[in-house]
This record gives sequence, C-alpha cells and structure tokens, in this order.
Amino acid sequence: MADIDYFFATLSPYAYLAGDRLERIAEKHGAKIAYKPLDLIALFGRTGGVPPRDRHPARQEYRAIELLRQSAKLKMPFNLKPAHWPTNMAPSSYAIIAAQLAGGGDVGALVQSFLRACWAEEKDIAQDDVIRACLQAAGFNPALADSGLLQGAETYAANLEEAAERGVFGAPFYITSDGGRFWGQDRLEDLDAHLAKLKA
Repeated sequence: MADIDYFFATLSPYAYLAGDRLERIAEKHGAKIAYKPLDLIALFGRTGGVPPRDRHPARQEYRAIELLRQSAKLKMPFNLKPAHWPTNMAPSSYAIIAAQLAGGGDVGALVQSFLRACWAEEKDIAQDDVIRACLQAAGFNPALADSGLLQGAETYAANLEEAAERGVFGAPFYITSDGGRFWGQDRLEDLDAHLAKLKA
C-alpha cells in the first residue's frame, strides 16, 4: 500500500480548501500521511514560482475568482482577504512537526485548524494563544508550542529541501510512496483513483 507525503503551507488557501478530504482518502485506502509543512514563498523562489503579491494583475484577479468559486463549490466559509495574511508560517509549522512527533492527537485536524483559523476565522496563526488553542482542539498538549523549537526549525528547513529535490513547486502537493505526484486540492479525486488502482 502506498503512503502519502503531504507538502503544504499553513497559509495556503488551497490547502485550506482541501478540508479533510486527504484524511478521508487515506483512511479509505489504509494509507498513512506524513505531514510536511514548508516555507512556500521560499519554495517559489527555488522552483521558478512567483509569490501572489508579485504576480501580474491578471493572475491575481483570476486567483481571486477561482478561490471564491472553489470555496462556494465546496461550501466552505472563506475570506478572500483575511486580516492576518500573510503572517509568519514558521510557528504553526513547528507546532505541527512537534505534534506529529509527540503523537496522541489528530495531526490532520491540527493542520485544518490552522488553515481554518487563517482563512475563515480571522486569527493570526503566528500568535502563541492561537497555536495553543489549535493544539488543544486537536487533542495535543498546548505546551508543544514551547517544545522542540530547534527540531521544528531543522525539520521545517529539511522539508523545503526535500520538496525542491522531489519536484514539488506548490501547495498542496501529494506524493505517494510509489512515485505518484498530485498538485492541488482539485486533484484529490485523482489521488483517490490512483490509490484505488494500487489496491486492485
């Protein structure tokens, strides 16, 4: 059975729009998910991408149209211009890394909690109180916000290097252990079909 390496950024609107579909697909096929938060802006610089604020106005306009269209299609609350975007992705990413190592809670729920906080709840996911609340809501010890900062920083940097080496150029990006690659929340159906074929 193929497992899934999930490369994402805690500020990615498209990762937010994925909701819990990845987790449901993984459960359906008995696949494990390795959550790999990374610095998406740095990844753009490494792979020829352009941060949203630096894109041509036509691209920015279409991005806005598509985000609103997708959120309506998925029936997910969405703020196109959240109060705390952009913000520092590192603290929330470190918390996810620490939680994944600690175990005992729901990492998928934690990831979704950070994304929802940014894109639907007008919260700053770089703030300690927000991070602690998200950890607790997902079943983790809020003190994880204070522990493993050095390892979190090292893993966060390593995730970026791994992503660039493995052909990741955006988020969300899913790579199965048999080499299947899928970019975007709108490719989750394809990931589902790919995993089904491996079981056949």
